[in-house]
Amino acid sequence: MMLTMVLWIVGDKLGISGATAAMVGITLQMLTGVVTWADLLGEKGAWDTLIWFAVLVAMSAQLKEFGLIGALSAKVNAGLTAMNLGWPAVFITLHVAYFLLHYLFASQTAQLAALGSAFLATMIGAGTPPILAALTIPFHTNLFGGMTHYASGQSAVFYGSGYYDMGTTFKVGGIVGVTNLLIWGIVGGIWWKIIGLY
Repeated sequence: MMLTMVLWIVGDKLGISGATAAMVGITLQMLTGVVTWADLLGEKGAWDTLIWFAVLVAMSAQLKEFGLIGALSAKVNAGLTAMNLGWPAVFITLHVAYFLLHYLFASQTAQLAALGSAFLATMIGAGTPPILAALTIPFHTNLFGGMTHYASGQSAVFYGSGYYDMGTTFKVGGIVGVTNLLIWGIVGGIWWKIIGLY
């Protein structure tokens, strides 16, 4: 285990990825009899998490690579421009859309990387104060970490623990997500006004 930790910590300097360090650790544990192949296969929650993340991360990357994210952003931008909305309406509309679009992404980082700049440009183009737009998108990204069993690394671990089923995950995740969004939007909006962000 010490070798695995050392490789994980300094592996980048040695050209060894974190995944390779993990594989070295698992292989050494199997060779020394610490764990068996049956032990590994018995970790159904871990395999479930791995499969979900692999598929969803790949899907997110492909959506961006095939231009769907760019096309969607351009359509939304054109639609909001044509509606001639004021910046507060555009700001709220885009944040609600950003929240709901998280169901298409396997992680908060993937969504921020794919949509953050497009949503930021649209908000600023509509007249949103740049500092407000630039701060609220990454802040908002932290609100939906528990919406689904694949919303973030943490939610996958919680779901994989087996304490609750998928239906409960979506139900509670949706309720908590909407509650967070409302608190963040109302209380946060008042606070941002007080400190002069808009």
